[in-house]
Amino acid sequence: MKSVAFCTLGCKVNQYETDAMEEMFLAAGYQVRSFKDKADVYVVNTCTVTNIADRKSRQMLHRARKLNPEGIIAAVGCYVQAAADRLKEDPDIDLIVGNNKKSEIVTLVEALLHERDQKDGASGAMGLSKGQQEAVIDINHTKEYESLHVSRVCEHTRAYIKIQDGCNQFCSYCIIPYARGRVRSRSMEDILSEVRTLVKGGYKEIVLTGIHISSYGLDFARKEYNQEQDDEHLIRLIEALGEIPGLERIRLGSLEPRIITRDFVERLCQVPQICPHFHLSLQSGCDTVLARMNRKYTTAQYEACCDLLRRYFCDPAITTDVIVGFPGETREEFEEGAAFLRRIAFAEMHVFKYSRREGTRAATMKDQVDEAVKNERSACLLDENRKMKDAFLKKWQGREAKLLLEEKVVIDGTEYMSGHTKEYIRGVVKGSDLAANTVIPVKLSLRLNEEYVFCERID
Repeated sequence: MKSVAFCTLGCKVNQYETDAMEEMFLAAGYQVRSFKDKADVYVVNTCTVTNIADRKSRQMLHRARKLNPEGIIAAVGCYVQAAADRLKEDPDIDLIVGNNKKSEIVTLVEALLHERDQKDGASGAMGLSKGQQEAVIDINHTKEYESLHVSRVCEHTRAYIKIQDGCNQFCSYCIIPYARGRVRSRSMEDILSEVRTLVKGGYKEIVLTGIHISSYGLDFARKEYNQEQDDEHLIRLIEALGEIPGLERIRLGSLEPRIITRDFVERLCQVPQICPHFHLSLQSGCDTVLARMNRKYTTAQYEACCDLLRRYFCDPAITTDVIVGFPGETREEFEEGAAFLRRIAFAEMHVFKYSRREGTRAATMKDQVDEAVKNERSACLLDENRKMKDAFLKKWQGREAKLLLEEKVVIDGTEYMSGHTKEYIRGVVKGSDLAANTVIPVKLSLRLNEEYVFCERID
């Protein structure tokens, strides 16, 4: 039996696509092995969001070659799309597969194996003859959404569902629109069918994911976001998912602030399965920095979105991403942004130091910020983040919630079951009779370590 091993870098969209490719290989009779083991085929689903991600992608491809010098090494995904010419020159890589071609991965691997078998048979040589193959399209001009499906995922309780691909935003620091192309959306019927299959398989929570899910349903030809037309597609999908029997939770991936309108939120809070955990991408709390980033909203508009969510949901978890040290960011701009973050009082912030990405407009901007300054500003916001997380958890002290149990953990020699509330508070609870993938009512205490809130079971 032929074997295949996978390495997934980057975002949850990549993980979804790896899950789909794994199912295709299993259906073709392959055995799936750990990436640490020897396999006949290695598939590295690459990332290109930063120069560091590019380097990590190359490292994993070369690691695969060392694990099996005679194996098939397949580079797949975003880094392939952004750097196909460079990968064509790498003798360690046998197959390069860009975005919108992952559905053909098994056919491409089988064709390459067949070609090598024929060459080896003709020459009488031992081992595989080298010869690179490629499948990379011009991603920026395709209107086709690539059809990929999963019936199971790497997690046991939570399933990430890809609903769209591509992005039309062109933020000045981001390479992804060039690697993923323009917005293409999956049909609602296809999404609902996949979710029904996963729910029948025992999954209780789904997470809607994509490159820019707020653009779900956006017409390929229309590059500008139209709020009146475009937020209707996503909320209609969410409402339809709420009608699926057995589905207990619907969690949303990263949202564009402009989709948070009164109509959207009023309809959203009527879906009982919705998790009041909203990741609203911000990137900077300073309007002049947002303008240089080509983010298409102001801090005032962003704050209004947060106010709307807090008006309709009781203490929702609002989380965000923040970049420090963007080109030209002055001390005054940083302080202005930090003050805005404190005013919003997030449940959690993901803080990133700006990483210069070749091929983006920001990489050529003047006044690149010194790395030492980035480190200082990052440390400052990470300290603010710890304070915000503590303040958010204090709001939940002594309150009741429901915990979706996921796995056993041992803390100070005692065994617990861990899981998440709808607000994505990670809790632990004692109970030898508790099992993963069940939802139980608990009372949250304020006692916690760096990872978990300790909970009391409510019988």
